[in-house]
Amino acid sequence: MLTNTLSRPIRVLVAKVGLDGHDRGAKVIATALRDAGMEVIYTGLRQTPEMIVNAALQEDVDAIGISILSGAHNTVFPKVIALMKAKEMNDVLLTGGGIIPEDDMKTLNEIGVGKLFPPGTTTADIANYIKDWVKEHRNF
Repeated sequence: MLTNTLSRPIRVLVAKVGLDGHDRGAKVIATALRDAGMEVIYTGLRQTPEMIVNAALQEDVDAIGISILSGAHNTVFPKVIALMKAKEMNDVLLTGGGIIPEDDMKTLNEIGVGKLFPPGTTTADIANYIKDWVKEHRNF
């Protein structure tokens, strides 16, 4: 019988891509997810899509969260999705947030990116979204 608890903690990789050097938001999210009971791997600054996907694969994560403020979201997210598909990471959530126009969010959602969070989103909303997604998609 399934309960409300998961068999192992949710593992989330939080990443910053490219030359975007502003990581305060990513660190706040990483801490909030940890406080919500998740295991968090923070990659640090200046990661490439390849580095992120390889780290996610090695760490056996349930979700990847990308913080992006540089305006490169229409390049970064499709590249990460393509790499995830190539490595058959079909059971890993790709989500993120930052400065992403609403129309671009919709386009990214259509190619397989999960919910994207704009500035001002509560950390509880982000944690709950990840928890709900993992509960729905994790094989017990």
